[in-house]
Amino acid sequence: MRPPTIRDVAERAGVSKSLVSLVLRGSEQVRPEKREAVLAAVEELGYRPNAAARSLSERRTRTVGVLLNDMRNPWFVELLDGLNARLHDNGLRMLLADGHLNRRLGEDLTRTFTELRVDGLIAVGTLPPSQALRAAAAQVPTVVAGAREPTLPHVDVVAGDDQLGARLATEHLIALGHRRIAHIAGDGVVGALRRRSFETVMREHGLSDLAAVERGDLTEEGGYRATVRLLSAPERPTAVLAFNDMSCVGALSAAEELGLRVPRDLSLVGYDNTYVSRLRHLWLTTVDNASHDVGRRAAQCLLDRIADPTRPAQVVLTTPTLEIRGTTSPPAGR
Repeated sequence: MRPPTIRDVAERAGVSKSLVSLVLRGSEQVRPEKREAVLAAVEELGYRPNAAARSLSERRTRTVGVLLNDMRNPWFVELLDGLNARLHDNGLRMLLADGHLNRRLGEDLTRTFTELRVDGLIAVGTLPPSQALRAAAAQVPTVVAGAREPTLPHVDVVAGDDQLGARLATEHLIALGHRRIAHIAGDGVVGALRRRSFETVMREHGLSDLAAVERGDLTEEGGYRATVRLLSAPERPTAVLAFNDMSCVGALSAAEELGLRVPRDLSLVGYDNTYVSRLRHLWLTTVDNASHDVGRRAAQCLLDRIADPTRPAQVVLTTPTLEIRGTTSPPAGR
């Protein structure tokens, strides 16, 4: 049996094909009784619009390309949820690509998105400089979400306020009585903003000489290695602020392996408030950078950009909060 067509729906409802098209597009220029007849025919016949044909007629695919820095990062889960919900409400669907896989294969799926003629493009997370992304942004409405780079003409940026988030975490540790505090730093502009904020707060409290910074790579293994180096120092820190939750999990593993108990011997703060931080056996103190809200706002920025591609670019920052759980406490002896 062949699938039902728009002609079949029109015949069943006793209307023209053009009127069926108006109903399917949500037009308000259709009388209620005609609309009900068309929708009833659609339901009875099990009609599903031909997406390819509709794309040709409307010159839109109603799809949005989403390029993730690394699909393995749990921080993206809630961001994608907020993003998808807003796009879905506006009749748009996401096509996902993994930037980590792109780099491993030596490809750039940004070009694939433009070949598929997506209506818009969202780059999620810190991505390496890419000529293909720059070229795509010149052709397709584009938004950067959850990062502060790249900076491109007519490309909006939606992210958390990284300076405020790092300040909240550092001041929390200082308020608990910690003085020797270390930071596992990340890459890119986001990493620089969080590190700078950490160092600024330590300086404001006269603790610059007791601050330590170790480079991480955003992974659990990177957090583990950075923490081993920090804890091997003659004057080891009593608290560590990690760039993200995954780095913090690595720090937790390093501390336990070296015989330190968290938080009695070492306090730890993560960043992102991912589902990992909420696992009961981890229960990380962490910065919530409102990832769901970042996704929702990024989607709205893209919708606005599609409606007006030439409007000035804007930077939208969400307000982070600190989630205090089980990995921070006053240092031993206080």
